[in-house]
Amino acid sequence: MLIFRYLIKETLKSQMAVFFILMAIFITLRFVRVLGDASDGDIPAGLVLGFLGLYAPILSSLVLPISAYLGILLAHGRLYVDSEMSVMKACGISEWYVTRVMLLLSVFIMLLTGFITLYLAPSAAESEYILREKARSEAGFSAIMPGRFTQTGNEKAVIFVRDVDGKNDELKRVFLSQNQQEGAEDRVRVVQAQTGHIQNNPDGTRNLVLREGVQYEGRQTEKEYRKIAFDEYQIQIADEDQDEPRRKVSVLPTMDLWQDDSIEARAELQWRIAIPLSIPFLVLIAVPLSSVDPRQGRFGKMFPAILLYLGYFLLLLASRRVLEDGKIPIQLGLWWVHGIMLAIGIALIVRDRRIGTALRARFLGRV
Repeated sequence: MLIFRYLIKETLKSQMAVFFILMAIFITLRFVRVLGDASDGDIPAGLVLGFLGLYAPILSSLVLPISAYLGILLAHGRLYVDSEMSVMKACGISEWYVTRVMLLLSVFIMLLTGFITLYLAPSAAESEYILREKARSEAGFSAIMPGRFTQTGNEKAVIFVRDVDGKNDELKRVFLSQNQQEGAEDRVRVVQAQTGHIQNNPDGTRNLVLREGVQYEGRQTEKEYRKIAFDEYQIQIADEDQDEPRRKVSVLPTMDLWQDDSIEARAELQWRIAIPLSIPFLVLIAVPLSSVDPRQGRFGKMFPAILLYLGYFLLLLASRRVLEDGKIPIQLGLWWVHGIMLAIGIALIVRDRRIGTALRARFLGRV
């Protein structure tokens, strides 16, 4: 029991360290991307943290398998380098015992990953999808920032606002340049107004209402421009809301996927199951690969281990794409990839055992 707790503790420490490091890296990359969308006016600045929070469950479901895999490689590699694993083997602790302990740990990680993959991640993806659609429909309004040129949602004008009164939702010192219409590429129409506000219409359109201003209109090739003073001026800045598009399969709840017989739904369902199911197979591979010579260092087999991991998940992604295209039967699906990894894991486990030695000797004798 003491060896059992020690192995669990050392492995969990490495897994948690890898998990938080990878999460920090990918969350930072996502933050930069979302911040770029906010600076471009595609999403409101106030929704940046909301997008990051919804992305965390989706990311964690993908990071947990690789963190478990690398955690075993790092933790057990240190035990081999410090000769602790050699002492355990001298005391009767076999590699198969270590594998059984890691498989028990992988069951708990698999259940946690399955809960995130099958429930939390689809719910977060659906919330992110709804939030992005809402931000897209409000683009050009909520993205208006003082002292910055902003394109309207229907891309028919450019607005510049000197100041915004947040309490009354009033725009002050507004400059507007309307885009040129087809057949009148040389026409210019510029509007200046003291105040303005956004008007939401029942049909889903939005108008920019300007008050106390002047409109200048003319041609670029001519010197004469028409100047019109007005008390109120309106321009449509957002078109009517379109019908809600069909939701992607990736945001559907898992129970809906069970009831959907389409190829896309079956491929998505098998992918969600494949992520947590991959953890025990990765453990079968990681335990024997973590066996290194003290002179090699704890990272001696890290490169081939990472290549094997990348091959596993790239093969899963390719199989998912082929399954969605209907080129392989649903019954075969992604299961054959797990079968290959299971065979590799078993081969690595038994290679130094009696049965593995006997099989190698028989094979070499035939050759």
